Amino acid sequence: MKIILDAMGGDNAPAEIIKGAAAAVASFWPEVEIIAVGDAEKITACAKENNLKLDHIEIVNTTEVIEMCDEPAKAVRTKKDSSMVVGLKLLAEGKGDAFVSAGSTGALHVGTSLIVRTVKGVKRPALATIIPGKTPFMLLDSGANVECRPSMLEAFGVMGSVYMEQVMGVKNPRVALVNNGAEESKGTPTYVEAHALLKANSRINFVGNVEPRDIPAGVADVVVADGFTGNVILKLTEGLAKFFGAKLKGLFKSGVKGALAYLLLKGGVADFKKGMDADEYGGAPFLGAAKPVIKAHGSSNARAIHQAIRQAKLCVENDLCGVMARNLISEEKEA
Repeated sequence: MKIILDAMGGDNAPAEIIKGAAAAVASFWPEVEIIAVGDAEKITACAKENNLKLDHIEIVNTTEVIEMCDEPAKAVRTKKDSSMVVGLKLLAEGKGDAFVSAGSTGALHVGTSLIVRTVKGVKRPALATIIPGKTPFMLLDSGANVECRPSMLEAFGVMGSVYMEQVMGVKNPRVALVNNGAEESKGTPTYVEAHALLKANSRINFVGNVEPRDIPAGVADVVVADGFTGNVILKLTEGLAKFFGAKLKGLFKSGVKGALAYLLLKGGVADFKKGMDADEYGGAPFLGAAKPVIKAHGSSNARAIHQAIRQAKLCVENDLCGVMARNLISEEKEA
């Protein structure tokens, strides 16, 4: 399979992107080849500086880059020779099997919707983020669609359930709706109606409403919310993880007792750190897109890009988009 990679997207492009691509080829070839889209001169120079081989990495030269500060819709329309737009077009034309970018989330959302398109039954793709907890869970939407209709929230439950089963290997994943109380009558009219739709949907294992404080405890495998609420949850979770990590580090550096405690707990601390590391999951897929599109974090390092490519590989191998489309079509027929 061919994974198309936006070599110019993100804070650390192209160096960390190309390092991640080279690592992915080393891990996954011959199953995976990379198409790196971006400034060919910069990519080649970067590889030389870092002593990286570009074997099995095809370079498609482009002359423009969509910056984080660009207005998303305008940038997609006007920067037609940008690494992101050209990469998405290659995907839409069938010249690759999946697309990975650490570039602008807004531009990637617009570009995916306009160029790659969505599966039947989905108007706009949802940004789905795997978050560490007692057990890893998927939060969607985590920022792409700020306002959602009840039917969109229901579709998020279906799409998230398919992803967790097909890609993460979770059998009969539990789906919950974020709310300010467990009762069915809680929340705005949109959320009350969404609860009824999710509850009536026989294709998902809906476990009801979940309050934000209970989300990390592993009560659900798929957590459904509109993009505004989901993004707030995501940012708060990231902030708390950094806060507690810094506090823990401070305790271990507080003196001799702290140092001794670290030596005794070193293995457990390493496991805890790995379990809470979002880079382990690589990126956030745009669920509902007609073909796999993975959004890596803007600050992604080589390891995160490697994992995002691994994630794209799993999506292709498990025919994620095809299975999702079939589930959504079947749901439409039943309705």
